[in-house]
Parts: sequence; C-alpha cells; structure tokens
Amino acid sequence: MVGVSVLGISGSVGTSTVKVLRQFRDSFSLCSFSVHSNLDLAKSLMDEFSPEVISVTDPKLEGKLGSKYKSTTILYGEDSLSDLVRLPSVSVVVTAVVGARGVKPTIAAIEAGKKIAIANKETLVTFGPLINRLVAKHNTLMVPVDSEHNALFQLIEREKRSNIRAITLTASGGSFRTLPIEELEHVSVKQALNHPTWSMGPKITVDSAGLINKGLEVIEAHYLFGFSYDEIEVVIHPQSLTHGIIETMDGACLQYTSHPDMIYPIAHSLFYPTPTPKMLMERKPGTWKTLEFFPPDLSRYPGLRLAFQAGRAGGTAPCVFNAANEEAVALFLDEKISFTAIPKLIESALNKMENAFPSDLEGYLEKDRKTRELIQNEFLRGGVTI
Repeated sequence: MVGVSVLGISGSVGTSTVKVLRQFRDSFSLCSFSVHSNLDLAKSLMDEFSPEVISVTDPKLEGKLGSKYKSTTILYGEDSLSDLVRLPSVSVVVTAVVGARGVKPTIAAIEAGKKIAIANKETLVTFGPLINRLVAKHNTLMVPVDSEHNALFQLIEREKRSNIRAITLTASGGSFRTLPIEELEHVSVKQALNHPTWSMGPKITVDSAGLINKGLEVIEAHYLFGFSYDEIEVVIHPQSLTHGIIETMDGACLQYTSHPDMIYPIAHSLFYPTPTPKMLMERKPGTWKTLEFFPPDLSRYPGLRLAFQAGRAGGTAPCVFNAANEEAVALFLDEKISFTAIPKLIESALNKMENAFPSDLEGYLEKDRKTRELIQNEFLRGGVTI
C-alpha cells in the first residue's frame, strides 16, 4: 500500500484523484488531505478512508470540526499543509491546491523526499528556478498531473531528447473561442465559467477562457522539461482529445491522445514508474471523430503573448505574471473589472515591476506580494480601462 496525501481534495483534480483511489484500493491509502471550506466533503472522506490527518485551510473555519474526528487528527490553516506531506506514511503527494500558496507544502514534500504528483502549476511558474534547484538537490521525483504536461512527460520519456525539435501544448480555446473579439469586453462571469470541455474551478476556467492558463502551462513546461521558449508551441484543439505533441527532428509528430478525463494523468502519476495496471476507460480511435488543430490568435488571447514575454525574461517576471493574473481574475470574478482588463493589468505589472533573480524563497514571495499590491492599487485608481 502506497500512502497518498492530496492537497486540495475538493477541487477538480482532487475529486478525480479520489475516483482513482477508489479504483485502486489495494494499491493506495489516503493518509492525509486538505480542504479549504467544504466540511461536509471532509467528513464524508474521513468516514470513507480514515486518514491520519486532514487540514481545513479557511481561517474562518478555525476549530469548526474540533481537533479529532473519529481516528483522524484535524489541523487548521495553510501552514498545516506542510504537516500533511511530512507524515512518514505518505509516499506520494498530489499538489492540487490552486495558486502560489502551493509552494510551501511542495517544498516541504521535496525536502522530505516524497514523490510529487504536481498539479499546482503556479508553484513552478512563480518559483521555477528555486524549485528546480531543490528537486536536483534532494533528487526528488516530480511527475506532472496536468493533462498536457503528463502527456508530454510520457512522450518525451519514449524519445531521445536530441531527436525532439519542439513540444506542443494543446488548448481547447476556452469559453470564447468563437465569440467575436469585439464582444469580449462585455462578457459576463457566468459566460466565462461555461467551459466547453472540462469541469474545473472558477479561477482556472477564467484562465482558460483567455488562454492565460495555457500561458502558465508554457512556463511550467519550460521548467519541467528544460525546453526553450522557441521550442514550445501552442495549438488550439477544440476536441481536447490530443493533450500533447512532440515533433522529431525529421518533422514527424507523435501525439498522446485520450478521452478528456483527469483520471488518466492522475493514475499515471500515482503508479509511475510502473504502468497503470488496468483499463480506466475504453475510448477507441473510432469514437474520436475529427481532430482539429490551428494556431491561436494572439489578438484574441493577449495573455498568451504576455506569458511568453514573461517566460523569456525569466527571473521574477513569471512570478509577476502569475500574481498579477491571480489578482486580476479575482477582481473579474467579483464583477469589478471586465474580462479584457485581466491581460491589461498583467501587462501593466510586467512593465512596472523591476525584474530580479532571487536566490531564496523570500525574494520571490516579496515580489509576489508587491505585485498583488500594485494590481490592487491599479484597480483603485483606475490605472487601466476596466
């Protein structure tokens, strides 16, 4: 039995992880998990899996479940996430919390020698150089859970690096792929949250609508696989069946294709380096219908252009990109700014924040904090058209 810790078990990746754990009860045990505020789910999962420890991170719910529920110890606050991953019984940590708050428990898991199934892309985007140094120092195994990165991970593993010319991330195009560009300024939050393929949380769904999520994934791919930004490409693929493509030196393209369900990359990351031992879902090529691919229109998706810009700048520029986006998306979800103001605020932050190359976590966290302050100030004084 392999012990698993799931950070962010109430989100889409966390929910899918639970599905996989149920399919493989003889292989994995759920030793610990975190929820933000879903106490009903927490109690249900404690009844079902009897974990050693859980964490409730919403500060408004401090003490709500007491310190013990049956055989499970209950901790509170974001700082307790690191305690969950350090348990001796935990071998694999699924990092599925959203946002830069995933970095501290990820670092704790790296230092504790756990295998990390990383679904928290913001950790690598914001702190990529630092995380890579720690992974190398502690010889940590990190397997990506995002469907695109997991697909590329599997493809790259099967091909010599010297024979790969480029890697390609696929994108559905989000909620507004076919909407006239001039109408984007007036779209509602409800429209933005109507994703055509995936069922995800509100923040990542809004990111997807502007292809900013794909921009974050471009930066993540750079840090995960070591490809330059000139070797990373993005294509719109509305069917969401092909998740990653590698192009070899002779011009041939190899692609990873599966039904759009997170159980595939999650099961792969949990079992790796051994193969998933049974069929998860049968979807043969005859059911795929058409596979379409076309380049993204950067006038429709300016956030993608800004992600490449931040990635190429390196240093803290990706950190600024991520923090500015998180703050801007929160403002949009609160209906305080328009959808098109999100990339404008990001661009303003990239232009105004001085780039730096910190040697420690605190340097990145300070840049993250100052960027968030800048975005809030930009909004309050109307520094961009909102």
